[in-house]
This record gives sequence, structure tokens and C-alpha cells, in this order.
Amino acid sequence: MLKNSNPSKYLGNELEYLRKVLEGESWSSTAGSWTINLERTFAKKYGARYAVAFNSGTSTLHAALEAVGVGPGDEVISPAITVIMDTTATIHANAVPVYADINPKTFTIDPEDIARKISKKTKAIITVAIYGLSPDMDPIMEIAKKHGIPVIEDNAQAVLSYYHGHLIGTIGDVASFSFENTKHISCGEGGLILTNNEALAETCRKIGGHGFKNLKADEGRIRLNQDIFQNPNYKRHDVLGWNYRLSEFNAAVALAQLERVDELVDLRIKSANLFIEAIKTCDYLTPQEEPKGYVNSYYTLGAVYEGQEKIGISWEDFRKAYMNAGGDGIYGAWSVPYLEPMIKNRKFVARCPWVYENVRYESGLCPLAEKIQPKIMQFKTNYRDVALAEKKADILRSVIKKFKSN
Repeated sequence: MLKNSNPSKYLGNELEYLRKVLEGESWSSTAGSWTINLERTFAKKYGARYAVAFNSGTSTLHAALEAVGVGPGDEVISPAITVIMDTTATIHANAVPVYADINPKTFTIDPEDIARKISKKTKAIITVAIYGLSPDMDPIMEIAKKHGIPVIEDNAQAVLSYYHGHLIGTIGDVASFSFENTKHISCGEGGLILTNNEALAETCRKIGGHGFKNLKADEGRIRLNQDIFQNPNYKRHDVLGWNYRLSEFNAAVALAQLERVDELVDLRIKSANLFIEAIKTCDYLTPQEEPKGYVNSYYTLGAVYEGQEKIGISWEDFRKAYMNAGGDGIYGAWSVPYLEPMIKNRKFVARCPWVYENVRYESGLCPLAEKIQPKIMQFKTNYRDVALAEKKADILRSVIKKFKSN
């Protein structure tokens, strides 16, 4: 009997569904039914027409960029506070990453800086729901519409987050989700694309499925007619594609998690609110602002730490004190992408020299992001129950009180 050492990971039908996959005829989405069931259930949850499952939230981004027509020498705008994958997916398409600065209170991409960064070469805008909070999508969509630029929503950290009554993931042209180990819905590794555009959905599916021509917007199985598929004269591929398919095992686990996604998201929100309450009276920790009309699903709670300036306690020393008191690790924000050695030192140039020969990134490109990023603390929200989150929030409160009295 498999022992469940982490109940938050599987309290639903995960084990039962995995057993059914093992007992089934196909472990691949090319002939199985679990992946297509996951896709249809996710699309229904969001009120969208099409969902296409992938093996990661990175492959979804690459497929989305290719599907909207991004190619060599094109420019893709993305925020300066995000993970590296928005950048690497852009480079994988042989396009040029362009970075827009952020709103220092919400940490999300600044629409005004997007407008400033648009050029004749801009072929896509990637928005990121950082830590679970939607960017300000209305002005972004207005800018995109004005210039005829598609918008790709990177919602790897956001499930059931809202922007003025709209589920984010249903606002842009196409949205990317992640089912990686730390996400709201997790199957270890996985991802999904959501769109209402049939042509985009079909192209994304083909890009993720070796370019098989019989793949459709709502159908990822390729062996539906054996007489055709086994014919030696059958020509299979009409799109350049890769193997980005999600296995039936991963799909089964993700489906079981999706069945209780409201509970999983609610647990994160409650956990985040406990930490927000704990730091409410602290003048050197400022949580990510949640504007009116937004609902943050809190992949994590981000907060700006200014203890060095206000109480003489460094970021590292505060983290150490919290952990020594029994708190979980406080994570720093990911480095501004263009300051990562791989980008700053131009280690990507060789893959397409004629595109990247004159592309360079230096400090000062997005000053607000560069100022805020080193100060951000990320507090865990992925707890198995509210009682444990409350215990950790109490520890944080005691550490704040300790430094206040010193």
C-alpha cells in the first residue's frame, strides 16, 4: 500500500485514476482518453472552446508563440519580473525578447511601458499573472488591438484568478497554464493551452504533436483510423512540430486535481490571508497589492522587504530568523531575466547569429523591476491544511514582534 506522506498532493482520485491508466490499453495521449478528458474538463471549467494539454508550461509558451506567427527576428514583449521561461521560449522561436517594466505595487507588467516598447518588429505580448495576480488586462488588450499584436497569457502561477469578473486565461488570444510540482494543479510536470480560436488550438496541437496533419483543435489522438494511419503512402506531417505531448499518467493525476481545484485554490487564498494578517502592522513588509476587482489565487504570497533600511536587518538575516523559529523557507524572487548570465553574457547568440548579432541587455533597462526584485520575499501558500498555515503565520508574527522590540 502506497503511503500518502503529503496529503495535500492527493486527496482525490489520483491513485484510482493511475490504476485505470495502468490497466488500460494506451499510456499515450495519441490513443488514450485521459488527456482528452482533462482538456475538455478544463475548457468547460473556464467556459472556453479549446484546451490542449502539453508536457510543461514551457512547451505551451513555445507552441503559442509559434502558433501566433512569431519567427526569426520578431520581437516579443514580456515583463521584467517573471521566470526565465518566457525568455527561453521566445529564443526557442528565434525571436528577440523585449522587456517591459512593472508596476511596483502589483509586480505585474506595466501597460504604459508595453506601449513604449512596441516596434514594427513586435509580434506578440506575453503577460504574466505573477504569484497569481492578473496584470491590468484592459489597457493591454487595447494596445494590442491597436497594433494588431496577439496576447499570450502566461498563467503558470494562476488558476481561477479573476480580473474584473473575467477568469484570466480567457482574455488574451491564447493562455498558457502549468501543472508543475508546485502549482495549484500538479501532476509533476505538465501544462495546457486555452483558447477560443480554433485555428490557434489546432496549430498548437500540431506543434506539440510532431506536426501530425490529422490532429484537430479538439482531438489529440492520431490513430483513429488504422487503415489510413498504417498505409505506407500516408503523408503524416504538415506542420513543424515537437513531442510536447502529456502522458496519460500525468493527465490522470491532473484530472483528479482539477476535480477539486476550487478547494486547492481556496486553501492557498486562506493561507496567504493568514500571512497578510501577520504582517499587517509591520512597516517593512508590504504584500503584493490586490487591486479592487481582482482575485489573486496566490501561487505564493509576494511581499517587498525593506527591513535593511528601516530596522537594520538584512533580507538574509530576517529569513534566517524565521526559519530558525520554525518557519518554512522564504524564497527570493527570480532574477530579472536579462540579468541572468545566460542572457546578459549572450550565450544564446550562436543559435541564430544573424538575429542576435546586435542584441544586448544591460542593467537599467527596467529600473523599477531591478529595484524591487532583490527585496521581494515569497511566502509559501501550498499547505496541506489551514491549521499548518496558521502555525507558520504565527511564527512570522513572533519574528516581526521580536525585531520590533529590539
